Amino acid sequence: MRFSHPVLVRWSDIDSYDHVNNVRYFDYLQEARLAFLSQLAGTSGDYVTQYPCVLASQTVDYLRPILLRHPPYEVDVWVEAVGSTSFTLGSRIVDRTGETEDVYAKAVSVLVAVDGRTHTKRKLSAAERDALVRLVGAA
Repeated sequence: MRFSHPVLVRWSDIDSYDHVNNVRYFDYLQEARLAFLSQLAGTSGDYVTQYPCVLASQTVDYLRPILLRHPPYEVDVWVEAVGSTSFTLGSRIVDRTGETEDVYAKAVSVLVAVDGRTHTKRKLSAAERDALVRLVGAA
């Protein structure tokens, strides 16, 4: 299963070069990641409340500039790997409005499970691990 989340470019996202500032890509990726995790948890609420985790690492490959326009771009999110205390998500920002699928950025995000009270690393619960493992390689 690949999850897809629409993101609309805001005027405030545009920099002096008339395209989306590179820092805003992280905002788009986060918005899609949180929507994906909420769906994975089977809740309309906040995944982080139910299964606390923090972003430990994120790399982004910028492939082409995103421009201001009304149709939203799509951010695809999928599970790449699951460990005992962390998991890795892949994602990409794409344009599906034309005849082809144009990829604007690719990202890899590593999230670490934490205890909500102490903020220390914890093992993934059986429920969250099972849900994540079922989706590995389904990109």
